[in-house]
Amino acid sequence: MDNRTDNPRENATVADRVLNVGVVGCAAIARRNTIPALVADPSVRLVAVASRTREKAEAVARRFGCEAVTGYAPLLARDDIDAVYVPLPPALHAEWVGKALEAGKHVLAEKPLAVSGAEAAGLVAAARASGLLLMENFAFLHHGQHDAVRALIDEGAIGEPRHLTAEFGFPPLPPDDIRNDAALGGGALLDAGVYTLRAASLYLGPTVTVRGAVLRHDPGTGVDMAGAALVGDVAGRTGQLAFGFDRSYRCACTIWGSEGSITLDRAFTAPPTLRPLLRLRRQDRLEERTLPAGHQFATLVASFARTALEGGDLKTPGDDAQRQAELVDAVRSAGER
Repeated sequence: MDNRTDNPRENATVADRVLNVGVVGCAAIARRNTIPALVADPSVRLVAVASRTREKAEAVARRFGCEAVTGYAPLLARDDIDAVYVPLPPALHAEWVGKALEAGKHVLAEKPLAVSGAEAAGLVAAARASGLLLMENFAFLHHGQHDAVRALIDEGAIGEPRHLTAEFGFPPLPPDDIRNDAALGGGALLDAGVYTLRAASLYLGPTVTVRGAVLRHDPGTGVDMAGAALVGDVAGRTGQLAFGFDRSYRCACTIWGSEGSITLDRAFTAPPTLRPLLRLRRQDRLEERTLPAGHQFATLVASFARTALEGGDLKTPGDDAQRQAELVDAVRSAGER
């Protein structure tokens, strides 16, 4: 019996199909990292990019060989797009991620998914009700160096994990950078602190909670320039997190166990050509392992496309994003007290 339809996209097998993607916004991180990964993935076809201005949309479209669309709504209205990547400022995510889900599109949202737990809950509920994939763009989770760390922990290389230290910071940004604009969801917590919180969930698990925090605000812009948080899980394991864009560059993560520790020096932003260095300390011995290079954005895009095309696990990415937003709320609440 022939069950083929008149729609060639429905007739194609999963292996033959591609995910038709549009990009809502032309932010620097999109142009530098995620759009090139979308274009390079054989299971993805970049259909169009949208910007508020025609000039910017056309410039990005020429660079990546796709169509230019003026305005975000016209892109979401297209029926030749299955999924969208949204690299807009955080304060715009609730509106445009929500509209993308209403339009029936799977969504890869730039981190953070939302500026509050309430916003994230609404978006996750909308995706779940429509059977759509909603994933937050934490590319570092898809780098093999973290697989190597987890494998060492699982085999008992450092005994029982007791404590996590995660730090992400960099020098001051230009005055006109959107991360200095409170109205757009700026600030170090939403830009850099979210990485350290996501690392805490990765290594301490889903029961981790915020036990205390400090945030330092810029009196001129009103955004938080730096902060730190103490976290812990139900087993009594702890974590110290620090972040900011008022300091020298640091991008490190250490898991301290009962018998040793593991450190990564480029835990969140390893470029594709970098072979990360893992330091394993046990008693009076230090072992340095050079790990294979990995393209974390390419692996993220492949995972997103595969899940959207195959109808895989749509629940876990939403749960992760919701829990992450709640941790951000807790740091903000404790820090502002």
